[in-house]
Amino acid sequence: MRRWAIATTALVLLSVGGLAATAPGGDADDVVRGALAEIRPEGLRAHMRFLADDALEGRGTGTRGYDLAAKFVAAELEAMGVEPAGDNGTFLQSVPFRSFSALEDQTTLSLVREGREERLAFPSDFLSRGDASRAETSVEAPVVYVGFGVTAPDQGYDDYKNVDARGKIVAMVFGAPKTFEPALRAHYASRDTKRENASLHGAVGLLALQDEVLEGMYPYAVQVRDLHFPHLNWLDADGTPADAWPALKAEAVLSQEGVSKLLAGSGHTREEVYSLAKAGTPKSFPIPLVARLKISSKLADLKSPNVVGKITGSDPVLRSEYVVYTAHLDHLGVGEAVAGDTIYNGALDNASGTACLLEIARAFARMPLRPKRSLLFVSVTGEEAGLRGSDYFARHPTVPAADMVADINMDEDLMFWPLKDLIVHGAEHSTLGRVADEAASQLGLVVTPDNQPEQVHFVRSDQYSFVKRGIPSIAGKAGQQTTDPRLDPKKIEENWEKTVYHKPQDDMSQPFDFEAGAQYARFHWLCGYKIAQEAARPRWNPLDFFGRTYAPPGR
Repeated sequence: MRRWAIATTALVLLSVGGLAATAPGGDADDVVRGALAEIRPEGLRAHMRFLADDALEGRGTGTRGYDLAAKFVAAELEAMGVEPAGDNGTFLQSVPFRSFSALEDQTTLSLVREGREERLAFPSDFLSRGDASRAETSVEAPVVYVGFGVTAPDQGYDDYKNVDARGKIVAMVFGAPKTFEPALRAHYASRDTKRENASLHGAVGLLALQDEVLEGMYPYAVQVRDLHFPHLNWLDADGTPADAWPALKAEAVLSQEGVSKLLAGSGHTREEVYSLAKAGTPKSFPIPLVARLKISSKLADLKSPNVVGKITGSDPVLRSEYVVYTAHLDHLGVGEAVAGDTIYNGALDNASGTACLLEIARAFARMPLRPKRSLLFVSVTGEEAGLRGSDYFARHPTVPAADMVADINMDEDLMFWPLKDLIVHGAEHSTLGRVADEAASQLGLVVTPDNQPEQVHFVRSDQYSFVKRGIPSIAGKAGQQTTDPRLDPKKIEENWEKTVYHKPQDDMSQPFDFEAGAQYARFHWLCGYKIAQEAARPRWNPLDFFGRTYAPPGR
């Protein structure tokens, strides 16, 4: 361990005296110091080294590599003395999935103007990921551009105002208005939120337009590459894919070249549409053509497990309630070669979060007196397919849904620099914000605002599945400050996003700072500990959008 790392650990263990009022027993400081010391850089490194090994072939959902990873996490939890909390007394909760992908040579999109048909090319002009519900589906209808495709009455905003979308295909750009606060902006930017809104407005199809903002986040070329990976929806008991909107008969994504072809003759240019969207003031308008979209899909059913363990609380009353820790275990699997490598190891995304979950579980399991509330550790599948495993668990939990009081999620710990600050997504919406501030302060850290609101991180990881079930949730992320003046976290993160994120290069050859990773895990441990100890369960802030929208009465 490097010298500064030893000093940092010492500071951590000396800075928790403020917990005395909430820790059990007379030796509160010792209890917390001892638990924090159980979260070890060496432990993170060992867990990550196994999970990101080539032998697990990228941990793709439904693959042998993922199943090996799930067995590893279950074995680690069992060895710690964590109790099984999956199906039938095991650590595993089986999730039924439908895998789907578009058959390129049988999937077509044509634009018809004044009787003349222009056929677009797959994938240079458009792409489709397929349809989870139907092997064959098609739609032929007029097209109307609806800006962001957002209807937000609480914000006085509606892209569908004065637009008749009934029986039409709606075309829309990524995102939501800049005037919305970050988490609300993220919610309305969610593709599922937009699908639901389009369906409620009577639309029969959807065209997602690749714009400059989305190109910077998720380039079209990468979307084409990702067609090599299967797409997944979990299935209801009757075999219906989750979040299916059957009224939307077909969907496609248009490249920037495809957008130009769509808008030709409309009186509007691609540059105009992009400029207004970037300014947050898109204008809806009909496009004078009919689109014909036909999608043929390859379908297959499979299963992949969530891993679930619990530690029963010490309080006779509060032990019936659960603080939930989540981290996704899956990654992309094996795909298109990048620099000669086809295995997408997912070391940071998200072997790091799973490693933190295991170290946190160990810290709780070794406490001489367990926290008052019970703790649930859920290592989920299918995150890369759209938060599928966490969504399944949040809707079909293995403990009573009403007894889950909070979710703390860990995804992609950027352990490249000594931590000085953290961004805590979701903190501003509930009393968990106070918990996060206190935990950070006691570890010599600060909580800073989201510095990338356009990235809509709040809806891009598993905490959002719990938010949609009315459960207050947070997810910490390394901020862009550091105690090492030689390092520039902003440049490091930007370079990582461009050159490593969702590529085979996210492996164990990277220059990880495991002590920073341990500090990240200690923060999340401390948040969960404080929640588990407090008599009052977490609450949504008064009149908060997510509380009003999703929480049942009394939550």
